[in-house]
Amino acid sequence: MSTPAKPDIEVRTVAEAEYTDWLKAVNRGFLRPPVVSDEEARGRLAHTDVGRVQGAFEAGRCVATFRSFAQELTAVGGAALPVTAVSGVTVSPTHRRRGLLTRMMAAELSAARERGEVASTLIAAEYPIYGRYGFGPATSLTEWEIDTARTGLDPNWSGPTDGGRVDLVDPAEAAKVGPEIFERFRAAQPGAVSRTRRWWDLATGAARLDGPWTEPFFAVYRTAGGEAAGIAAYTADERWSDAKLPENTATVKSLIGLTADADRALWHYLCSIDWIRTVRTGYRAPDDLLPLFFPNPRAARIVTNADFLWLRLLDVVRLLESRTYAGEGALVLEVEDGAGLAAGRFLLEASETGARCKPTALSAQLTLNARELASLYLGDESATRLLALGRVAQERAGAAARADELFRTARRPWCPDMF
Repeated sequence: MSTPAKPDIEVRTVAEAEYTDWLKAVNRGFLRPPVVSDEEARGRLAHTDVGRVQGAFEAGRCVATFRSFAQELTAVGGAALPVTAVSGVTVSPTHRRRGLLTRMMAAELSAARERGEVASTLIAAEYPIYGRYGFGPATSLTEWEIDTARTGLDPNWSGPTDGGRVDLVDPAEAAKVGPEIFERFRAAQPGAVSRTRRWWDLATGAARLDGPWTEPFFAVYRTAGGEAAGIAAYTADERWSDAKLPENTATVKSLIGLTADADRALWHYLCSIDWIRTVRTGYRAPDDLLPLFFPNPRAARIVTNADFLWLRLLDVVRLLESRTYAGEGALVLEVEDGAGLAAGRFLLEASETGARCKPTALSAQLTLNARELASLYLGDESATRLLALGRVAQERAGAAARADELFRTARRPWCPDMF
């Protein structure tokens, strides 16, 4: 249990003049050198809503950091939901267990509700921290390492067989076609979050932060009709064996395809590059089709399998009404929330085209914490599994199975982006 912070530790919004010191505190918290140039600070500040940057200060020194920014999250069915994204969360190792994160989180979640944001998102660096604030893991990821020699692909591969083509493009072209592809992608991908213009500037080198920059290669897949329908960004190392044989690895920074054909063409391309013996896929959806694009799926071995995007519900009614469901039915949910932000009893009347949700006095059929509902919301978790774990209570026989019938999705949600 955290002990209350001493009164002389002030938690408040950071002033612009304090922003550089705040960035240094972020670096300390993530065990990076606490050095920030004036140029980097100015560049970051120009794209930061400083009114949403918090710090904890003791004797003028920043000892804890926290920021949020506006984001859109794609719900099941394609609705773009206004959420608050949380990032840059640190507490100095000299000031742990004093309730500083609790104070900053409470202030942000309360402000988010007032702004009309329906949920909060974050990428959890450590698993145990955020459940106590009502967050639950809502998407997962898998990363593969591909042995290109064992894929079973034709070593003389010369392009897609669907009439399309793969072209290498420069960063300027990638910055033009990439956002167009991504916006179409995220409109149909539950769990995806919005990318800003700044995201694309950093990804293509139009803007740079301090530190080394390695310009990626950009490959664009175009359909037989010439439409850009997929884009991959990747880097490659330079490694040769003592026998002068190439042992290079291509590392995928991002790969977005609008169709299975686009994904297949880009993965086949990456595995056909001369000298590339290994492809690291980066973080992909846990049910990605990737291994099955190869005659020998065992050429792709899983190297990472973990939770990724975490979700904290703030407006249960709007959230449940914003997504579509796998079938028709009604369910009464008792949602528990120690912070009171999402607590209540709700009648959900769901259908394949939408839903109605409202507070109700009807008897609860399923009781669960807000963090468990967050895990169920995008379809990546099962109420039946949570029941077996003792993390939901079934007040009426069959309620967990009914929840799974409604919340399940044909494909698992996926968030491609770290933030």
